[in-house]
Amino acid sequence: MSSSSTKEATGASAAHEPTTHGKGRSHPNDRNYVMIALILAAITAVEIAFYYLEDTLGAFVIPGLLIMMVAKFFIVAAWFMHLRFDSNLFTRVFVAGLVLAVGVYCGALLTFNFFGSSGDRADETESDGDGEVSLVLMDLGSS
Repeated sequence: MSSSSTKEATGASAAHEPTTHGKGRSHPNDRNYVMIALILAAITAVEIAFYYLEDTLGAFVIPGLLIMMVAKFFIVAAWFMHLRFDSNLFTRVFVAGLVLAVGVYCGALLTFNFFGSSGDRADETESDGDGEVSLVLMDLGSS
């Protein structure tokens, strides 16, 4: 390969590197990805802290975890799935999917009376004295 063809190939590839698409947003560099990873790690640490502080936080655990879940979803979808650089249509599809998923999840939790007082939940057990554990069924109020 001659030196002139090498220069042409190198010049062509260099000319394409700074090119941006769409509205002119450039893709993130390594520093951006490291910052996003640190932010995701910090949110995960807070989620773990919520688990250990469940008794102290009480009713704030589930809403707090849902908010952190949504924040992490948006960060991952925007940066690692490159939605930030794509058409707004893709962002709307992902947001609609997230809203639907959270709605179905909360609906399922409501169906199983998850948000009720802990004494009314069907997954609690009690011992009958001889080492066997029987399931305590919740009263559905039917008469």
